[in-house]
Amino acid sequence: MKTTQQTLKTYLEVANNAAREAGTIQKKHFRKLNPSMINEKAANDFVTDVDKKSEEIIKDHIAKHFSDHAILAEESSANTHASPFLWIIDPLDGTANYIHGVPAFAISIALEIEGELCVGLVYDPLRDDVFTAIKGHGARKNGNPIHVSRSQNIKTSLIATGFPFRKKHIVDTYVKIFRELFNHVSDLRRGGSASLDLAYTAEGIFGAFFEYALSPWDIAAGALLIQEAGGITTDFSDKNNYLKTGNIVAGSKTIHTELLKIIQSNDPDYFRK
Repeated sequence: MKTTQQTLKTYLEVANNAAREAGTIQKKHFRKLNPSMINEKAANDFVTDVDKKSEEIIKDHIAKHFSDHAILAEESSANTHASPFLWIIDPLDGTANYIHGVPAFAISIALEIEGELCVGLVYDPLRDDVFTAIKGHGARKNGNPIHVSRSQNIKTSLIATGFPFRKKHIVDTYVKIFRELFNHVSDLRRGGSASLDLAYTAEGIFGAFFEYALSPWDIAAGALLIQEAGGITTDFSDKNNYLKTGNIVAGSKTIHTELLKIIQSNDPDYFRK
């Protein structure tokens, strides 16, 4: 399916408007949640009324403009009827941070067309920063072009990651990876919002990002940001299956290569997916 740049810009504009309206709700309730607004949907996995309202706003925007498009969103059942267009949405990435008043969360919206990521947006409502990407047309922050780190040395790079709190059986493997990384990188960071970590990697703040067992809505927009900012996004086998496996390594070409070697040398076979 041939899609023009102008059409992709239209999709991005709808995503931007939706994210900003949802972000207004998130700012309004930040650090003002009461316990009745928080629910545990699984062990160590929480959802708030703000997550749900944000998702409703975003889905309504998309449905209003593109009623034939399918939607895959974190907090509701998938509306994945047969369509070449699939919106992948995390209405509030960093819910734990949001609940505890940590100012690190974002809205992530991506659009796949015939299985290819074509539009991506990550919006930080507290800082009013919007990171955007259109396939083949680069990545931007607040309208200005961004690029992944130009460092050629992992030893001078900050590496971002997440902790596998839902996959406790792999903690020992993570510890092995961290132990080796401590000897090879400037430092490690765990922000608690994968989409923001990926956006910061696209901007060149982090040299790379890696994490295990994420969901498509956590990483779809950020993955496109990295690619359009001149970087590489793969799974732990150096393949393009990160949206299916949830295992992701992303960053500049040099740092990605070095980081992937460290991960692969310290993980068991089941980790290489």
